[in-house]
Amino acid sequence: MLTATNLVLLVDPERQLFLDVVPEDHFLRKLLQAVDFEQFRPLLETAYRSFGRPPVDSIFMLKLELLARQYRLSDREVIAAVRFNIAYRLFLGISLKSPLPHHTLLTYFRQRLGPERLQRVFDNLVGQARRLGLVKDRLRLKDATHVIANVAVPTTIRLVAEVRDQLLEALRPFAAARVAEEEQRADAIRLATEDAKDEERLVQRVTHLRAVLVWADTYRAPAGSDARTAEKLQAALALAHKVLADRDAPKVGDKVVSAQDPDARRGKHGDYYDGYLLDISMDADSEIITALNVLPANGDEGADAVNLIRQEEQAHGNDVQALSIDGAGYRGEVLRELQKELNVEVFVPPTTRIPLTVFGPEAFSLSADGAVLTCPAGQTTSQWQRNGHDTGRKFRFSKKQCSGCARREECLSNPKARSRSVIKNDYEAEYRAAQAKAETPEYAATRKEHPAIERKLSELVNRHGARQARYRGRSGVCWQMLMTGLVTNLKRVVRLVAEVLTQPNTQPQAAEGTVRAELVGAS
Repeated sequence: MLTATNLVLLVDPERQLFLDVVPEDHFLRKLLQAVDFEQFRPLLETAYRSFGRPPVDSIFMLKLELLARQYRLSDREVIAAVRFNIAYRLFLGISLKSPLPHHTLLTYFRQRLGPERLQRVFDNLVGQARRLGLVKDRLRLKDATHVIANVAVPTTIRLVAEVRDQLLEALRPFAAARVAEEEQRADAIRLATEDAKDEERLVQRVTHLRAVLVWADTYRAPAGSDARTAEKLQAALALAHKVLADRDAPKVGDKVVSAQDPDARRGKHGDYYDGYLLDISMDADSEIITALNVLPANGDEGADAVNLIRQEEQAHGNDVQALSIDGAGYRGEVLRELQKELNVEVFVPPTTRIPLTVFGPEAFSLSADGAVLTCPAGQTTSQWQRNGHDTGRKFRFSKKQCSGCARREECLSNPKARSRSVIKNDYEAEYRAAQAKAETPEYAATRKEHPAIERKLSELVNRHGARQARYRGRSGVCWQMLMTGLVTNLKRVVRLVAEVLTQPNTQPQAAEGTVRAELVGAS
């Protein structure tokens, strides 16, 4: 087996030969000059224990993953390509005589590293770019795109059957005889309903799943059972309960769409799809992705803006000054948290408001304690309740107050209406501020920069396959997107470093000169 101890590294004569063969402007050569990969080693090696068989060099494995993502290769294809590609071997730092690992080792590497450690590698690269003066805190651009799940979405009948089968399989190590009985019952149901209508077939399978759950919920795994087997059972139980809950509440949007990928959801991004949302935040000056997250397809893209800014600031201790976001961020609670708690100036396009022919909510004044509302005619009311979205108070004036009001026609659009109800939104101040900012030259200038994030998403999708999930489960998709973002950032760092190094160094005392000196040292 290939390990860090028997990895044949490049020696000077062979390295010089590789440098003579690989062009100086090759991307992989420039990447080695621009990025310090050794800084990733402490983060990667925490995934390995200090005892047992020596692992393959972690930097070597990470570079293999980067090659696969950069050139859109499968695990088999990247190992095959390294066998004859000199540029790849130069990038990996291995000799022509060095043996290569089996392609399945990349799967184990991903499992060991996990998205949490890869997130730290991603943050480390952004940190390197910050230290080189490439990433600024002036403005972040945020947007999201959809990722299609790596599953064939089954019918509801098939979904219930698959969830039942998964639950029985998880129960098998603990109660094999009872599981065999339930499987016989499942076969009997299938045969008995072959010619029945779909509604009846679904009812029979749901009834059987409920019966299995009644037994499974009361079952307790024996003491000393294998931890992984017990965890598998708990996951199968949770999924079965979720699927039945979806059946009981058909109008709820958060429905399981696949037993193979229980984290995937149905969402709408242009059209309906099943999968996830890739949400990113990018530095407007360097076009380097500073934070990244994966949400279910029905996830709250607007609220995730807060998570992305927090994620970056916690990783680097910086203070983002402004954020440009699309209409998903035009929500009072999001605006307040970004501006008041994180001290981030927000540029967001306001929702187009339909002109009113009567008094709007802003014409009604609210008391300091928020308990009394006064109308333009001077009438007051303290009758209120929270509105349906729990974003404000809904006040109601009485029929007696409105019937004889001299300003009735200015207040009620429907002459037959008996009285007026008014909702005073909790975030009225935030909405007014956003609407006022949208009229400023600063807003117009900032929004002209926003299309850069759309181009970045297009690069992730069209050049690195971010539209299709390669793995299942949110954790696996998050790994894929972090690695995709890492590769995209590496390309951008290489380009920015090359631009700085080719600029004339006429003022070495300036900030640009300092950056240039650091870049020259890094190269």
